[in-house]
Amino acid sequence: MKILLAEDDHRLGKMLEHMLKRKEGYSVEWYTNGNEAYEYALSSHYDVLILDWMLPELDGITVCQRLRKSGYTGAIIILTAKDNVMDRVKGLDSGADDYLTKPFEFEELFARIRVLARRNFAPLHGDVFILGNLTIDRTKHTLHREGIEISLTPREFHLLDLLIRNKGKVLTREVILDRVWGYHADVGSNSVDAYIKLLRKKIDVPGEKTIISSIRGVGYSVEK
Repeated sequence: MKILLAEDDHRLGKMLEHMLKRKEGYSVEWYTNGNEAYEYALSSHYDVLILDWMLPELDGITVCQRLRKSGYTGAIIILTAKDNVMDRVKGLDSGADDYLTKPFEFEELFARIRVLARRNFAPLHGDVFILGNLTIDRTKHTLHREGIEISLTPREFHLLDLLIRNKGKVLTREVILDRVWGYHADVGSNSVDAYIKLLRKKIDVPGEKTIISSIRGVGYSVEK
């Protein structure tokens, strides 16, 4: 089982990572801020996300809300010291499947993970998508052209996946910024242009029409 752990308390995070790996035998990727958690949750496949509420940069509740808004269907557990009824309601209403207050027993967390893992959660956006001679595998987070792998960073992969999922539609720079970087990210539309340029260098074939079309003054689109 593959788990994304987002916890900025280094002592607790280190203990959880160790226990989940050694005791339960899970594969764990540990991040300490919400932006990283959001980016990697969208661009990779995880069986369960464990999100602390009070994460820096982007809090766990916001991460959860944005993931659900984007169509993410995987299991999400919120960890927090907030223990009143309305906080629990807020956590669950954000789209979380479970909510555990601190301090907690590790065994209880592990039991809740097992319960969620038994449910039949669908992959993020399906498994494989073919675009011309490109094959994108959303579960394995890989891109190939005729059997040869093309290496992409997590953000490049997320950007390309977003465009492919909206094939035939024009996505504005503002929408791309919101979906790929996050609404509160301190970046401008020039970052979108820069990443599109990097993507084109990797996925376009010299002498052939570019896969990602520019719509002047608006944004970008994939038409193939």
